[in-house]
Amino acid sequence: MKKILLISAFLSTGIFFAQKATMYDSPNYSISIPDGWKSTNDSDIVNIFPTNEIGAITISEYHGLDLPKGEMKKFVLALYQSADPENKVKESKSKKGYTEYFYEYFDEKEKLFWITRAYQKDKDLYLVSINCGQKFWNGNYMTLFHETFNSFKIKK
Repeated sequence: MKKILLISAFLSTGIFFAQKATMYDSPNYSISIPDGWKSTNDSDIVNIFPTNEIGAITISEYHGLDLPKGEMKKFVLALYQSADPENKVKESKSKKGYTEYFYEYFDEKEKLFWITRAYQKDKDLYLVSINCGQKFWNGNYMTLFHETFNSFKIKK
């Protein structure tokens, strides 16, 4: 009986804290945006953020980009002027033939967490990044950023 009550409590808590979301749909990708968050599209660079602007998810896409696969890890590290070794950028194959690069970085000076995924296939590149202030990177904000970040889907 205790197990049933415990499971019920977890399920009801998850439902209670579940956030509604809307879908941001572009011709090439989609991403789920939590209710109450804003999105902007400035020259095909999309920013998704909570109204208090404590961080953002940024999506940019490039087509016809001649960036060799062997240079992608250096490229990702250069985005943050990071001195980390290239093996800190994780590489894996994703669906639809894209190579996925994943990198986490903490900017000591600005006190910002950065998480980046880059998807590369031929001359197409999608960059999806989270940046969030250190003092907000916990609890509900961290969960919402991760859920939104992980909902990014390439259509083709």
